[in-house]
Amino acid sequence: MENKIEDKIISNFAEINRGYTTAEAIDEAKRCLNCKNPLCVQGCPIEHNIPGFIHQLSMGNVGAAMQIINEKSNLPAICGRVCPHEKQCEGHCILNKKEKPIRVGKLERFIADFDSEMGLIKERLKPKTRGKAAVIGSGPAGLTVAGDLAREGFNVVVFEGQKEPGGVLMYGIPEYRLPKDIVRREVKKIEALGVTFLNGVTVGEKITVDSMLEHEFDAVFIGSGTSVPKSLDIPGSKLYRVLQSSYFLRMVNLFNNGDISRETVPLIEGEEVAIIGAGNVAMDTARTAIRMGAKNVTVIYHRTEAEIPALQTEYHEAVEEGVKFLFQTSTKEFIGEDNTLKAIRVEGPDGEKIIPFNRVLIAIGSKPANKIVSTSLGIEVNDAGYVITKDFPYGMTTRKGVFAGGDVVHTPQTVVLAMRDAKRVAKGMAQYIDAVKLLGD
Repeated sequence: MENKIEDKIISNFAEINRGYTTAEAIDEAKRCLNCKNPLCVQGCPIEHNIPGFIHQLSMGNVGAAMQIINEKSNLPAICGRVCPHEKQCEGHCILNKKEKPIRVGKLERFIADFDSEMGLIKERLKPKTRGKAAVIGSGPAGLTVAGDLAREGFNVVVFEGQKEPGGVLMYGIPEYRLPKDIVRREVKKIEALGVTFLNGVTVGEKITVDSMLEHEFDAVFIGSGTSVPKSLDIPGSKLYRVLQSSYFLRMVNLFNNGDISRETVPLIEGEEVAIIGAGNVAMDTARTAIRMGAKNVTVIYHRTEAEIPALQTEYHEAVEEGVKFLFQTSTKEFIGEDNTLKAIRVEGPDGEKIIPFNRVLIAIGSKPANKIVSTSLGIEVNDAGYVITKDFPYGMTTRKGVFAGGDVVHTPQTVVLAMRDAKRVAKGMAQYIDAVKLLGD
């Protein structure tokens, strides 16, 4: 009986957005106008040659389309699924005027999936003779730096604290939006470029940035993300069943992966659940809570519906799935009994009221952990704890040879924005290693 319940829950997390068939993908590609000044490229943070890969696809040349994508992205199957296309490439498409933009994300996803499923011939690799680089963290930024440096002839070793690579892609984004087998597949493609992954290694404990530079590596990249969630400083915030959404999402992903039992997931079937915050993580949390059997899920947000930071598609899909929203409502106090949450005191347009809830999941952002920085010499951070970097060589910290990028440098952002920054850092690292070796000779 227990297995049947678990199987049913896992089936609730099946990917919800269906990919194109080959015929559908080619038909969609044929709609592209191949604009002289493509606005879609301007809307893409990494300036993909979108008309180029779509044109190749329209002729059935999937391998050529994949080669064009590889010039800019190491994670196309992931970007094709989770990037905010409506704000970026598709949002800039000239056909948006007719509300029928080219579905760039689904085409990118189709090409990447087809390439992997068919095992198309891969690019030739450069010998790893240009230098050796360490990458700390294997989220979008770390994977991008590792892939880009490996393609340019660097020997790259990635240090990951978890048992599997992927960072937020593996442990933060729900299965229904990004199946974990897709993440594993993209990681394998980066491994095939000659990158070595060392999992279950926490930098800042037995191994430090200092020891990496002293013994083996020419440069180090810190891409450890923002692993410390922000908390609400209000009465009752320490009550049992008031917890962080990041922890909840991580536990659900571990359950879906078969690593833990259903009882370990911090949500009991039939609970009334409140989500504090209205960004994309809040939408993921709300929709995941529904899939885990919550009776009702309510998002509490202090601003208006028009001001929510989440993507409109994410918001509308949450509404369709039954998530309720309390707008212009501030959370004032978590009320407990026997040290366990029972209700929330809120203040909204109709004044103050107390609403019963069994569980609160807080999704108001995160900040960097300081374990790596605190165990390394000379790496400075700003007042908010983000690593300070310079523009030349791009991404280098105040410690020579140590670079940083992604969320550990900037406030948390989307996968593709972390990738854009990481691509620039990879170039900065290559320039630095080349210069040091030239001067050393």
